[in-house]
Amino acid sequence: MAERMLKFTVTPRATPEKRDATARAGDFHEIYREFIDAKATEQASRCSQCGVPFCQTHCPLHNNIPDWLRMTAEGRLEEAYQLSQATNAMPEVCGRICPQDRLCEGNCVIEQSGHGTVTIGSVEKYLTDKAWEMGWVKPLAAGEARGQSVGIVGAGPAGLAAAERLRELGYDVTVYDRHDRPGGLLVYGIPGFKLEKDIVERRTRRLAEGGVTFALNFEVGRDASLAELRAKHDSVLVATGVYAARDMAIPGAGSTGVVAALDYLIASNRKGLGDAVPEFDSGALDAQGKAVVVVGGGDTAMDCVRTAIRQGATSVTCLYRRDRANMPGSDREVSHAVEEGVVFEWLAAPKAVTGDALRAAGVVAARMRLGAPDSSGRQAPEEVPGGDFDLSADLVIKALGFDPEDLPTAFAAPELAVTRWGTVKADLRNLQTSIPGVFAAGDIVRGASLVVWAIRDGRDAAEAIHRYLEAHARADLIAAE
Repeated sequence: MAERMLKFTVTPRATPEKRDATARAGDFHEIYREFIDAKATEQASRCSQCGVPFCQTHCPLHNNIPDWLRMTAEGRLEEAYQLSQATNAMPEVCGRICPQDRLCEGNCVIEQSGHGTVTIGSVEKYLTDKAWEMGWVKPLAAGEARGQSVGIVGAGPAGLAAAERLRELGYDVTVYDRHDRPGGLLVYGIPGFKLEKDIVERRTRRLAEGGVTFALNFEVGRDASLAELRAKHDSVLVATGVYAARDMAIPGAGSTGVVAALDYLIASNRKGLGDAVPEFDSGALDAQGKAVVVVGGGDTAMDCVRTAIRQGATSVTCLYRRDRANMPGSDREVSHAVEEGVVFEWLAAPKAVTGDALRAAGVVAARMRLGAPDSSGRQAPEEVPGGDFDLSADLVIKALGFDPEDLPTAFAAPELAVTRWGTVKADLRNLQTSIPGVFAAGDIVRGASLVVWAIRDGRDAAEAIHRYLEAHARADLIAAE
């Protein structure tokens, strides 16, 4: 190992080649080119093989990163892939969209020593893409049939991860989703320049070919109540995510031309998939030829500003009430956006949308400063007196985060307990809700979070459901004797 690893002192950090900003701003293809084999091996060899691997401990899935980096450096690529997928249902997705700068790479020991982090995400993506190319990704092998079924509400990352594991354990699995394609935000929320849709489709196709049933265009509460699903299945998992957009409580927020981030991103992704999208074709959700202002500083805001650039906006400005150091989104995404021509107004917040009800014309914004810490410990932004300024805006996109939908009402299940934030209450030990046999996982439990956490939660929920159903099966056997 020694001769192949610990090369961080002589080999500089390198990422896959990034496409030129001018070229990539004209399409929705991914911005990084592929690692060639030699470069992936070289970069993996920079790992210091720490005794305490902070990269692994700061990964929500606790991926065995040092070991598959070592295998990659040694040319044992199929073994490296097998190890990476042992803990992760979608390693190629996480390699593309995880904020590694806040998770594994941000906690890399050699990064702390000033040598530059190992490019963990790029190697992870390389390994899984190579695995698909070489046929190392095997069909989903269902376990011995148990004669029990699980219904999963939501075909996003939590639901898909749970479906895979439950099918491996031998359960019949049906995934219900309101959209016409499985994938949730992986398909409809995240732009193609971060995650091209065929990457998700091949994963969902593998699940379908492995016996997972997808019931699409199916809305719980409209097509069936939660109680009806509970009667149909031995257990149910709620993995709906959180979709209710937070609003701006300012004058003019209801004007035509002020839109929610998710509506905007879904329209763009549907158009890219070849769907008919009247709201896009009418111009309501298309940034072409418009001055665009995006309000927010998270990853969704970054998706919006970079999408608007690609749609041909005349200008794109991002307003965020804190500074860059305190933004919730990935700093890497901000850097990409700056390269592509987005203007950031840090320490700025909207006060009003100008124009009239039929047409937004601009945004009045206030200059902010950071004051005393708020309840979360972050410095609270406060307005600077006399610091107002005006921005032209034909399209204002609200990217202020998401809250849960009212599931007890929507699902006709008033007995489904929720927290004061509207998230579903689930026992921390087993993810079971207040309804026996009904479990919950992902953002609908923890609030808007990362895809990698949703995958972790989905896998944990699958194991919890397995324990629950096994216990009930044993109880039934005892009762029958």
